Amino acid sequence: MRAYDTLHSLLLACVTDMGLTLPEKLTIEPPKDERHGDLATNVAMVLAKQAGRPPRELAQALADAIAARSADVARVDIAGPGFLNVTFTPAFWQATVAQALAAGEAFGRTDTGRGRRVQVEYVSANPTGPLHIGHGRGAAVGDSLARVLRAAGYDTQTEYYINDAGRQMLILGQSVWYRMQALLGREVPEPEDYYRGDYIIGIARELLEEKGRPFFEAAGEDAAVDACREKAMADILAGIRKDLEEFGVEHQVWFSERSLLERGAVDSAFEHLRARGLAFDQDGAFWFRSTQYGDDKDRVLRKSDGLLTYFASDIAYHHDKYERGFDMVVDIWGADHHGYVPRMKAAVQALGREADDLQVILVQLVNLLRGGEQVAMSTRAGEFETLADVVHEVGADAARFMFLSRKSDSPLDFDLELVKQQSMDNPVYYVQYAHARIHSILRKAAERGVAPGAADAAALAPLTAAEDLRLAKLVEQFPDTVAAAAANLAPHHVSHYLMTLAGALHSYYHSTRILGEAPEVERARLLLLTAVAGVIHAGLGLLGVSAPQSM
Repeated sequence: MRAYDTLHSLLLACVTDMGLTLPEKLTIEPPKDERHGDLATNVAMVLAKQAGRPPRELAQALADAIAARSADVARVDIAGPGFLNVTFTPAFWQATVAQALAAGEAFGRTDTGRGRRVQVEYVSANPTGPLHIGHGRGAAVGDSLARVLRAAGYDTQTEYYINDAGRQMLILGQSVWYRMQALLGREVPEPEDYYRGDYIIGIARELLEEKGRPFFEAAGEDAAVDACREKAMADILAGIRKDLEEFGVEHQVWFSERSLLERGAVDSAFEHLRARGLAFDQDGAFWFRSTQYGDDKDRVLRKSDGLLTYFASDIAYHHDKYERGFDMVVDIWGADHHGYVPRMKAAVQALGREADDLQVILVQLVNLLRGGEQVAMSTRAGEFETLADVVHEVGADAARFMFLSRKSDSPLDFDLELVKQQSMDNPVYYVQYAHARIHSILRKAAERGVAPGAADAAALAPLTAAEDLRLAKLVEQFPDTVAAAAANLAPHHVSHYLMTLAGALHSYYHSTRILGEAPEVERARLLLLTAVAGVIHAGLGLLGVSAPQSM
């Protein structure tokens, strides 16, 4: 049992013995200064009124009861107005190491999700051009979040929503057609709104070779634009799939927006809203009564010219998600869509779901730098650093870890030169090197004929130094870190934890003798390091980052 659970169980037993009820506002957390113990709790202060006793007097009674009840507790100190500072025995922390080693790859996995069905939709970039570095951050967040949710016991499916219908697809087709006409020797005015990247010229040239000049010389503009759109969309989407695969990102389902229209899913969602009195016809248009959910005005779903709004497709798409049986839907969007979140939550409620059945994670922009200088990015102008270029230059591991090194709704500076450095200033190198450093020690031990042996209580008993116990305590925090990352839909909790663990390992390496100590101490520390390596390996796996054994 972990430290938090152990203390909570002790408090529950002691408080119940006193004829009292454990309060809901109870806090149990590590003190700011580790010299004050392993965990601190305010139980005496929040229970004082119920007990009819001064907080410090009650704290002393609880301290005595805890000490008498548990051999896992080394001491309980009373601080300030009545805080209890609890310190566990070295044997308790040694048992944590044994548990981690016994669990192996399963250590850190929990069942907090209880099989709840969750869908995570991410990237979902319009197939109008290659993925840029901003898409890469959303891809890393979504893919890592799915891994974290699965580790926490959620039944998780990943999905990419292909925006293959609507105005942007028409502009894409027209952009290729404009370039195609130049290849055919025609002079046409430059459109005001079109995609200018060199990739558009490449698509036009390849399509001309595939279909031949006679086809485009004879085809009407509508047929030509249709052919250009289909070719461009297929090529770009294939490139997106390839880029994500090389980035280590998986989508189990690729869902077509066009399919919603073709099978009548939009009309089905509209009828659902109409049946609940949440949609109406006015001025030739079809409206969603979003003001019932706090919106400042009702929203058009189908315009008077018969064209659907983006919001209409989004409602139909989310209706389809819930029809597929998901308990919770997680959408990962760019931060510029923050104003759309309340409207989408209103739609979800109108579909008969709770607002919290939709969770939206906003991903802030990435400031791409090269040696401190800004790199310009614009999909329309063709001036962008593609995700594929970044991965080729710095590697998928470095890119993913950097994307996940901060909370997703915080801006991120990504300096290509810094990330390529093999130094302790590079976060991914810092963590990966901790894993490699441990395996280097284990190899040296094996060369000397030293094996850690079984991780039983006797073998781990020599782990009594403060440095040993600090590492053991950090190992113990891994399952709670995974659970917190899942509960908060925030995979950066894992990267922050790994940075702390790696820092402790590097400090341990420089301050603590491992090989050449007394045989029993040597073996115990090798077992401890094996547990740390296992946790780093598992944590990096949740981020989609490799854990090399040598560097």
